[in-house]
Amino acid sequence: MPIIHPQALVDTCAELADDVEVGAFSIIGPQVKIGAGSVIGSHVVLTGNTTLGRNNRIFQFSSIGGISQDKKYSGEPVTTTIGDNNVIREYVTIHAGTAQDRGDTQIGNDNWLLAYTHIAHDCVVGNHTVFSNAAQLSGHVRVGDYATMGGFSGVHQFCRIGAYAMVAAGSIILQDVPPYMMVAGYPAKSAGVNSEGLRRRGFSPEDIQAIRRAYKTLYREGLTLKEARDKIAQESLQFPVLDALLRFLEVEGRGIAR
Repeated sequence: MPIIHPQALVDTCAELADDVEVGAFSIIGPQVKIGAGSVIGSHVVLTGNTTLGRNNRIFQFSSIGGISQDKKYSGEPVTTTIGDNNVIREYVTIHAGTAQDRGDTQIGNDNWLLAYTHIAHDCVVGNHTVFSNAAQLSGHVRVGDYATMGGFSGVHQFCRIGAYAMVAAGSIILQDVPPYMMVAGYPAKSAGVNSEGLRRRGFSPEDIQAIRRAYKTLYREGLTLKEARDKIAQESLQFPVLDALLRFLEVEGRGIAR
């Protein structure tokens, strides 16, 4: 049986795995599902049609699954889906999706969402990301695997943050950030390749050098985006690590932060 503090309020229709722990004064709604090994701290609110996978740890005063801060929302059935092995620290807020987009806000696996992080409606966050304190996502944002969001950074709605990208603390993202890159400032501009992050993730020196060359092609040679893509595509024949960058650049979005 789940270990539920006597001062927690857990709806009888909620589905909790047998070893889930729930702290004092937490509130868990009727459509919430929580997987095995998860620990819910005190004063946590889990509401809406929300699913948490296995081995998640939710710290005190977090709020997950609430309705979006979108005036267009009018009660449609929407969801929040969280994977496995996530750490969600104090005062984190994650809002459910909206019918105007995918109807679901999704967090992957093995993410660290530090205190005061906000994930708005219809966002999709991949795996192994780090959100430093007070990182904020507006609605409809996509964040790739292993991305790092600096403290007090903010992302405009519909932007994309590529895999292995790094956003400096205090940055405001108004355009897409390609994979492997670093950005900084308000508005955020290119700040080089996330070389140290790539080394830590096991990228070879040869692949990192290829990414650096692609960075120069994209940002330093005065090429149009199409010209840069074509040149990077030729390089990718020898260095497949560039395929992720090419796929990202092929999607029409808000333009890339340059």
